[in-house]
Amino acid sequence: MELLLFRSLIAAHIIAGSIGALSFWVPVIGRKGGVAHRKWGRVFTVALLITGSLAISMSLFTLADPVTVHPRLAGKFSPAFIRGIFGWMMLHIGILTINLAWYGWLCVRNKRNTAANRTLVNVGLQYLVIIAALNCAFQGWLIGQPLMMGIAIVGVATGGTNLAFLYNPAPPPGEWLKEHIKAIVGAGISVYTAFMAFGSVRIFPAMALHPMMWTIPLSIGLAIILYHRRTIDLQRRGRPSTAVARQAVAVD
Repeated sequence: MELLLFRSLIAAHIIAGSIGALSFWVPVIGRKGGVAHRKWGRVFTVALLITGSLAISMSLFTLADPVTVHPRLAGKFSPAFIRGIFGWMMLHIGILTINLAWYGWLCVRNKRNTAANRTLVNVGLQYLVIIAALNCAFQGWLIGQPLMMGIAIVGVATGGTNLAFLYNPAPPPGEWLKEHIKAIVGAGISVYTAFMAFGSVRIFPAMALHPMMWTIPLSIGLAIILYHRRTIDLQRRGRPSTAVARQAVAVD
């Protein structure tokens, strides 16, 4: 029964994650601020919130009984490895995904009203992702998995930079848009990384911890973020506020 429920969570996770991974490109590539942009931005946000929630549920099952819920991996990896990668690290990534999707949505919803972003849930998610990241690093150190320690840096950096923006008394004009893009693209990086890394454990176990599985989504995502940040800066110099507003990925 436990295994059946876990496999149902996997199926739902794959479906939600696939919807998020596909819808991600419409706001990124399409015309900013249009009807399609807003529509698919909402689809992406909801899909990522569901995906992250399912990832957390799966991680808790793994932490409770790693061998039972991962019978195909039991003979290939130790219970400590399964619990570390599919338990603690997936818990961290699940929280990170929810954090980024929710934070990015609030940034574009409230725009220049930064104070409105300081809700109990949003601020709590920042501290929660930092705690999950530090625990992931600690658990990785215990089992000798540097990948877990490396991915934890992303969680700490995310929570830290988000809090810095949330409590900045006078953020620069257009900074809310940069934060929105950082968060939404970061969520996209998260879902693609999960597909490549966790999926490869089942299909190509030897490639599961290969740096390529983690660096490809990260490199593409960072390039998208830097491109959009530069675009915003250039537009602000030529056409203040209105040009920046048109660049918003409006998901409310």
